[in-house]
Amino acid sequence: MQATLPQDLTLGPFAVDRDGSLRPREPGLRPAMRFAWRGRCCEAALGPEEVQLSAIAARIPSTAEAGPARPGAFAAIAALPGSLPPGWRARLLPDHRVQLETRAPLSDSPTTVELLAAMVRFALALDPYLERLDSACGPPSGTAKTWPG
Repeated sequence: MQATLPQDLTLGPFAVDRDGSLRPREPGLRPAMRFAWRGRCCEAALGPEEVQLSAIAARIPSTAEAGPARPGAFAAIAALPGSLPPGWRARLLPDHRVQLETRAPLSDSPTTVELLAAMVRFALALDPYLERLDSACGPPSGTAKTWPG
């Protein structure tokens, strides 16, 4: 007697078809995978034809932590947008965190392998910017919380 496999597998907010292709588990849902890279919270959100990738790259020291690091952090962040690869964007969030974002195209039926490959390419391309921001803003403190967000 042979076991019957389900039509698709549930993987968090994703439905994985038997051929490995990903889709939202429920219509209208924006499924995302959260991961940590070098102590930073990162996210890969599946869109209709692309994956939206983002990472919290740094945090500007607060005025309570004023000192030599704060002016250097502002200078490094001001220079950041001109040095990013085409299609990348730097955003200063209201809580003084710096987020780097980009998008990567996906096939019509993206697979888990395709999504993971985009995540790895993003993380590796992120490294030089993390190094630069670490030297200006200081390394991230604490442990990255990766789930649920």
